[in-house]
Amino acid sequence: MNFRRAHNADASAIQDVVFSTLREYGLKPDPKKTDLDLTDLDRSYFLKGGYFEICEWQGEVVGTWGLLPLSKDSCELRKMYLKSMHRGKGLGKTMIERALKKARELGFKRVELETASVLREALDLYQKYGFKPVTGKRLAHRCDQAFELFL
Repeated sequence: MNFRRAHNADASAIQDVVFSTLREYGLKPDPKKTDLDLTDLDRSYFLKGGYFEICEWQGEVVGTWGLLPLSKDSCELRKMYLKSMHRGKGLGKTMIERALKKARELGFKRVELETASVLREALDLYQKYGFKPVTGKRLAHRCDQAFELFL
């Protein structure tokens, strides 16, 4: 496996991972709103002080995650997806550990995320790493749960 900073040239491969995973779980991609950030990673993440990383296997993008700044101290973990054939091998753990390490490096004190309950493996992973449920938050249309972690 190879982990590296994503570039705008990776956008279509990243969208393939994200959109295929969403469809696998019966969720609808939203390239004009919720997933618009994937069309220009530089503008959506890097120029705002965030980060986006991909995981490659034999030259193919198989995993993604991003940190979108919300404030000086807080960011949102977004687009953490892994192709089905690569799940169950510890890559999700490696990805979240890399994401949390990068969040600390970027100076964030709090990480939040939104997810859908059908993404059971992701929910289990987030809770294992200490994310706690947040209530009363307005969520993206396909999400029904929110979590936060203080670093």
